[in-house]
Amino acid sequence: MLFVLLCFVAPALASLAVRAASSQPGSWRAADWSSADILPDADTEPDAAIYVMAARTGGLKGALAVHSWIVTKASGSTRYTRYDKVGWGSPIRTNAYAADGSWYSNAPQVLAEVHGAEASRLIPQIEAAIQAYPFSNRGDYTIWPGPNSNSFVAHVLRQVPDLELALPPEAIGRDFRAFGDFVTLSSDWRNLELSLGGYAGLAIGTLYGIEVRLGGLVFGIDIARPGIKLPGFGRIGVQGKPFS
Repeated sequence: MLFVLLCFVAPALASLAVRAASSQPGSWRAADWSSADILPDADTEPDAAIYVMAARTGGLKGALAVHSWIVTKASGSTRYTRYDKVGWGSPIRTNAYAADGSWYSNAPQVLAEVHGAEASRLIPQIEAAIQAYPFSNRGDYTIWPGPNSNSFVAHVLRQVPDLELALPPEAIGRDFRAFGDFVTLSSDWRNLELSLGGYAGLAIGTLYGIEVRLGGLVFGIDIARPGIKLPGFGRIGVQGKPFS
């Protein structure tokens, strides 16, 4: 109980307090969804490109969670293609927003990017993973514990391990699995995840370090990239890819 209070409840409440004290748009209509001008213009970049992006969600839930999405651009193309999962209508959306658009007025960050021949190689794998996503029909969205927007992107990342990325700990829903799918072992045997339907779980590996997951929140210690993971605040420590 002390561990839960100190490692989950206290950080989450502190993050909620910080969020409550900040200025936020009153509704989705009042929010800014326009380009944050983070990505280069697609028509000036001839090479293929892949970006995995995330931004804080709206309202108080933004104290604890981010929304993530995937952006691709084929070689020679003059436009980006953005893939999101949302909670209304047909859940998998293509180009519903600007590739680097703000989310509820929160500017996104680039979590990972791939360019050139490697991006050209991986884009078909990403598209195949999106087509194979099992929760892509109307009604296949549950804000908590999932499947939500982060469950969708996490699925693609698991199916395309060469992207070498795990969503940040504040991507609530990334650890969602259907009940019965309790164990996930990466193809290189370097990352192991245990999940109880996204309600609780554990993870250990080069991408995750050591994580304890409870109710979608994460407390963890990263060894390959020294750092600590706290609910709401995310990962604090050395940035970049894990040390090889």
